[in-house]
Amino acid sequence: MDLTGMPECPETVPAEWWEEFEAAAKRPLELRMRYAFVHTYKPVLDDAAYRSFDSMEEYRGWCEANLPDWLGYGRV
Repeated sequence: MDLTGMPECPETVPAEWWEEFEAAAKRPLELRMRYAFVHTYKPVLDDAAYRSFDSMEEYRGWCEANLPDWLGYGRV
């Protein structure tokens, strides 16, 4: 560690990434938390306030029938 308490940059981490990490680590926690979560609109899922299902099977069927594959709610 250096005198600031930050660990040394490993050789496997690009210098640019390390600089970004050090800059982010100096930000106040409240600001880091605000930047940590990015809202992404999810088609169909975000279009209703809530949904309820009587069974997991019903939920899974609804997901397969209504959600785009790229959201990752389909069965493998």
